Amino acid sequence: MITSQPNPVFKGRKLLIVTKHKKEKVLQPLLENNLGVLCSTTEHFDTDVFGTFSGEVERTDDPLNTVIAKCKSAMDKEGFDLAIASEGSFGPHPSLFFISADDELLVLIDSKNSLQIVVREISMSTNFSGSYITSIDALYSFAKKVLFPSHALIIRPTKDSKDNCIKGITAWHELLNFFEDYQRKFGTVFVETDMRALYNPTRMNVIQEAAKKLIQKIASTCPVCTAPGFDVVKANTGLPCSVCGQPTNSIYSYTFLCEKCGHRKETFFPHHIQKADPATCNHCNP
Repeated sequence: MITSQPNPVFKGRKLLIVTKHKKEKVLQPLLENNLGVLCSTTEHFDTDVFGTFSGEVERTDDPLNTVIAKCKSAMDKEGFDLAIASEGSFGPHPSLFFISADDELLVLIDSKNSLQIVVREISMSTNFSGSYITSIDALYSFAKKVLFPSHALIIRPTKDSKDNCIKGITAWHELLNFFEDYQRKFGTVFVETDMRALYNPTRMNVIQEAAKKLIQKIASTCPVCTAPGFDVVKANTGLPCSVCGQPTNSIYSYTFLCEKCGHRKETFFPHHIQKADPATCNHCNP
């Protein structure tokens, strides 16, 4: 459990968790215990209008602009000046292309203090998958591989079908009945993981990790204006080689930035290493 001292900017204020998929299960305890806020959710704001994983509603903007728009829209509708929202994306890992990843963005917006704090958590811990299934044996094999029934499934005639899409399947008998029915009706059946947080405990855990990162970022305050969210915006290479002294690709410093007042600070030798291994030097080891 994180035990950061509640920042006075947030302590005692009401915070809206923008979700229809039960993300408050992991967000509310962390936010209330570490920020001192009083969390609320709403049943009157439909986050699906910004896009659905199953494709009925296409996301029209990039993930960052989407999560910011989602958060601000809910704040306006519900009358809150403090809110948090998340947006997940699933697909190939950004650097390990043959591995699936869960890329979660979490944004906290404080309109009262003109603050917008964003964190990103990329995790290889995901069951994200989908496949055309042609037999009951293949169905059982796929379902077990993606952690069914603790993690729900979606079934549809084809990968791109927007109609006849059944979501939130969490029982073996339902899955089997839908599969056999769809085989008879459509001839093809596409089965995929349901990535909505309330149906996907693995994704919920990644959202929780993003929330911990957000709390740590909030705990870092600007040395000039004391605003929360003073964080690294750039890793600078150039750590000198221990043999020849030439700059290497190893990290030499971090640049911190306050989004509120614009103050910048460079911290040198963030890994407590002042000389780089010559194996990383392009001059000594071309």
